[in-house]
Amino acid sequence: MTEWTELETSPPPAASHGPAEARAFLFAGGGTGGHIIPALAVASELRRRGHAAFFVGTERGLESKLVPSAGFPLELIEIGGLKRVGWRQTVATLMQLPVSTMYSRRLLRSRRVAAVFSMGGYVAGPPVIAALLRRVPVVVMEPNAVPGFTNRRIARYVRRALISFPDTARYFPRGRTELTGLPVREEFFSVPPKPPGQPFTILITGGSQGSRTLNQAARQSWPIFRAAPLAVRIVHQTGPAAFDEWRAAFSESGLDGEVLPFITDMPAAFAAADLVVCRSGAGAVAELAAAGRPSILSPFPFAADRHQLRNAEAFVRAGAARLLEDHQMTGEKLFDMVARLAADPAALARMAAAARALAHPGAARRAAEILEEVARA
Repeated sequence: MTEWTELETSPPPAASHGPAEARAFLFAGGGTGGHIIPALAVASELRRRGHAAFFVGTERGLESKLVPSAGFPLELIEIGGLKRVGWRQTVATLMQLPVSTMYSRRLLRSRRVAAVFSMGGYVAGPPVIAALLRRVPVVVMEPNAVPGFTNRRIARYVRRALISFPDTARYFPRGRTELTGLPVREEFFSVPPKPPGQPFTILITGGSQGSRTLNQAARQSWPIFRAAPLAVRIVHQTGPAAFDEWRAAFSESGLDGEVLPFITDMPAAFAAADLVVCRSGAGAVAELAAAGRPSILSPFPFAADRHQLRNAEAFVRAGAARLLEDHQMTGEKLFDMVARLAADPAALARMAAAARALAHPGAARRAAEILEEVARA
């Protein structure tokens, strides 16, 4: 939803309170901002506590930019995916796996690693396997309702699993999970409740790169909103590719609002919104919960293991959101759902309260505490 690089990744000030014994921690997981930025938040908290942290990732993943800029060492390995890839990629990955695992074992030994923190994903495979072989404790953070491929395969062996949805606990051994949530920028927790008012403000965002489905449905809805007796203001983050065309079309629609390629201050955009229309990745739903905003969720249909759909379903069960799947997302259906919610302020208030109840402040701090605990054990 937001550009993950908005999270603080600059080196923090020196800690005024250090632990009794400084330790080293390996962070595994990469490829996307959704894997990297929460891990950086936990690593930064450990650094504030006087520990050392380093990352293992690939050169092509986003970690190659974000990790060094945050001031953390990055060790590079060669590894690819095994799920939903062609046979050539499968063969290449199987050849890379033992080499990358042996390299990770050497890192564990030479750095005297006390524990491994994994966000999952194929990049986490070699260092996590190496840790299990060397009996180094592994702590995983699973932000989705259904764990990804790597975390499902290692579930029985992890020392602790930090989850965002209560139902996720069933994938891990009893007594090893804790509901910590996903690290989210503190500004989202400061978003105040939105009293009913005119115009009704709708925030539409498909993330930093935009969503073709949401963009098209929003554009189809403009003439319907224009003709309806509903005063609305639409703020739409299109992503850079569609921005010029959508901005020109919106300026001709006669509607109040603005079309933007990217929203820098997403917490402020949440604060102004009565309703958010977005995808349902782990970062997006964590931000909705932290801000306490009602939403219409349209899961990305090609997400691995349909995890975005499962995230959305968890929010719907909690009463925090409405679900409009990708194949259902049209301008007419979007308008109908928005209009019904706009006409029912009490329902919006209940959804907002239900979303806020799913929030978990202090996730990075608690994750760091758990890593310290398993390292001491």
